Amino acid sequence: MTARSLKVGCQTFTWEMLGDRFAGGPDDLVRAISDGGYSGIEITDTMIGRYAGKPVEFATTLKQAGLTLVSFAFGSDSGFTVREEIDADLESARRWIDFAANFPGALVSMGSATVVSDGPREEKFAIAAEAYNRAGELGRKAGVQVAVHPSSHHNTLLYDRPDYDRIFGLLDPSLVGWVPDTGHILRGHADMLDTLRTYRDRIRYLHLKDVDAAGTWAMLGKGICDTPAVIDIVTAAPNFNGWLVLEEESETAAADPAGAVKTNRETMRSYGY
Repeated sequence: MTARSLKVGCQTFTWEMLGDRFAGGPDDLVRAISDGGYSGIEITDTMIGRYAGKPVEFATTLKQAGLTLVSFAFGSDSGFTVREEIDADLESARRWIDFAANFPGALVSMGSATVVSDGPREEKFAIAAEAYNRAGELGRKAGVQVAVHPSSHHNTLLYDRPDYDRIFGLLDPSLVGWVPDTGHILRGHADMLDTLRTYRDRIRYLHLKDVDAAGTWAMLGKGICDTPAVIDIVTAAPNFNGWLVLEEESETAAADPAGAVKTNRETMRSYGY
């Protein structure tokens, strides 16, 4: 895959992280991301707002803004780690898979637990894997790829390299892909490039995010992430679809989300993308 064929999208968590401080809606996000110079958007179940049951209307809005839906991301209050909640989690998965099916090429991204439920932690891997694999089956029937997105937040299930090895050993690679997030990997373990190489066949698209040496979120290019090296690895991955999705959670972004994502887009241009 060449640099010319790579596409740059933006994730809406930059605004979602603000909580009640963000008083806008999905149209504001679409406008800011389009104005920021992006060609794609990844939106979440929390931020889809009035478009939740209106995929055709959302498709029209994106087309008018010159944006492609890269992926629809959602999580679960259970963190996909409570067996009694799997059926409810799969109903959510079915809903968003059906939504994404209206957008050619769009994926569904399932987050990992940011707070692991009570009980032996080791058992949670099997529960999460069951949820992911069964969602992947739903996606295959609908023609929508499903991928898992590990995080590095407090008490997450998928944090360090042994966690990644454990979950990938339980996931069916034909059903569930991977959305690596550079910032989350770096916060959990230093072997980011080796992790990407080891599991490159599972990569579907990429989240680019930066952190400093202490693991604090940083603007892209201002931290320790070797972005060019990462891109070299993922572009050689056989199932990578060409989307580089920028996600920003730094204090700079908290102060001015639209300005921060625009700055990150300029940073990507400095890398040649």
